[in-house]
Amino acid sequence: MDPINIIIGINIIALFGANVGGAKKGLKSSISQVRERSKTYLQQAPPWLATFVLLLSIIWLFPIGAITYLPEHDKFRIPAVIIYLMCSWLQVISYKELGDNYSQEIVIFKNHKLVQSGLYRIIRHPQYTLQIVTDVALTVALINYVAAPFVIAEIPLFILRASFEDKLMQRTFPEDFEKYKSKTGFMIPFIG
Repeated sequence: MDPINIIIGINIIALFGANVGGAKKGLKSSISQVRERSKTYLQQAPPWLATFVLLLSIIWLFPIGAITYLPEHDKFRIPAVIIYLMCSWLQVISYKELGDNYSQEIVIFKNHKLVQSGLYRIIRHPQYTLQIVTDVALTVALINYVAAPFVIAEIPLFILRASFEDKLMQRTFPEDFEKYKSKTGFMIPFIG
């Protein structure tokens, strides 16, 4: 197997381990006290699409004659795998920074707080930005042309989901969110 694919495979396994706690915590929103749960296709579509991209990438780790990696591919595969590794772990950090506010759904808990520390000091939706960058970098590192259209399709969905969450936070924390919004970027630091 290709060394870059091995690195990616090991990272995917490590990420599953790191995300187990977050997944358990994220599932609590289905059984805990929730003040508001949004009913929109944005609840399911972006996460399912990202999961599908991950599954395609895992399958693509084991090329069955589909693609031959050439030395000239390394000039974009190596930077892509470095970006993938960094962003995938930053994404883990971003959900851990949310603490008890983390959910895989778009919800407002009864004890919800507006998180403004860590990565959230400079960007309001680091998880979505990092998910997009991670998926793009993973697709490039694997030269996964099958996943590429799905990665492109998930970009506007994550932007719409982030915009929807901004509106929800604006309703929930009107004054605090307005101040927070003026100091942070939407999905890119200091922009929007």
